Amino acid sequence: MSTNLRIDGARLVSRLEALSRIGATPEGGCRRLALTDEDKQGRDWLLSQMQALGLDVKVDAIGNIVGILKGQQQGPAVILGSHIDTVGTGGRFDGALGVIAGVEVLAALRDAGLTPKRDMAVIAFTNEEGARFHPDMLGSYVWAGGMSVEAAHAEKDSEGVVLGAELNRIGYHGPEQPGFLKAHAYLELHIEQGPVLEGDGGGLGAVTGIQAICWLELTLRGRPSHAGTTPMAYRKDPGLAAARINIFANELTKTISGQLANSGVIRVEPGNVNVVPERVVMSLDLRNPNDAPLAETEAAVRKFCAELSERDGIEISFRDLARFPATPFAEELIAGMEASAAELGLPIRRMISGAGHDAQMMSRLCPTAMVFIPSIGGLSHNPAEFSTDEDMVKGANVLLSAAWRAANA
Repeated sequence: MSTNLRIDGARLVSRLEALSRIGATPEGGCRRLALTDEDKQGRDWLLSQMQALGLDVKVDAIGNIVGILKGQQQGPAVILGSHIDTVGTGGRFDGALGVIAGVEVLAALRDAGLTPKRDMAVIAFTNEEGARFHPDMLGSYVWAGGMSVEAAHAEKDSEGVVLGAELNRIGYHGPEQPGFLKAHAYLELHIEQGPVLEGDGGGLGAVTGIQAICWLELTLRGRPSHAGTTPMAYRKDPGLAAARINIFANELTKTISGQLANSGVIRVEPGNVNVVPERVVMSLDLRNPNDAPLAETEAAVRKFCAELSERDGIEISFRDLARFPATPFAEELIAGMEASAAELGLPIRRMISGAGHDAQMMSRLCPTAMVFIPSIGGLSHNPAEFSTDEDMVKGANVLLSAAWRAANA
């Protein structure tokens, strides 16, 4: 890379601030749920930024937005990307930074009058968060061939709204087939979303891979009854059963190495203070850096539920929401991230990602790597999510160097 080739830091920050104003919340965060009006506004803004750079902009049938910078030769492209949708109580940086940084990489090459050997592109993937439609990473999953367009279009949100109808409503059901642009490599900049980098004194993270993920939805059915007149021994209480399952899953994290567990959704029906519930729907988010321990955890949860159902008379059913194996990244690209950081005089350490990312899906198609920047306080999926301008610019410059290296190798 030319020693003078750098990201325009002020422009990077300005673009991120402009996007963060779309769907801004009073707490300082962002709410741009996938395929809502706010998401459309963010997409329209991003499209205008890509077009202003003279990129060849295309939209595919799942709504992924692709901006292409033509290289000197025909062939697969070096792709940069992430997402601009958020969770319901999201921050300004998650996903959005990766997309904006990708745009800035191509802008820096335009500014310098440089044309890469290979095509380069930036993609904003649809519904990465999975906060509205399941599964998460849906746009990149479809792009990578893991799910058909038809199946994705049929997905419904919690209110029964169909994904395909929403794509049409906001005008982002594009003509291209997902995966139309072949990938030579995929690189993604992201905030860490955890406390490790800041806790270790800062610096960047060269991501070695993404841990295995299993999302389950459990429906528990009991017998509604009066909370004041039904003795404890006579109750069939799915609320109590849900609490026991949650505790059991968390206890497993103490005995199975690397295991994580969370129940972020617990819906109780009918939801009256003096009624023993009839029905509970709960989620379980299980993760582990390795596939075998995750499978052990899930098996233990299912066995516990079967025993609980038999003992307490609670009917328990399971539904898969998402299931992805552990994903190792490409050693040559990880080393490229390290070399780029060293070239810029920036400290970097190898680490695994605890969260899922679009890079996880893209690794099915091509060599893949990620670079992390610190998240202050380890916060993410939180309006208080924050990364410094300095760290964003450092991460974007490493992305630029690594992308240029890959595009000209």
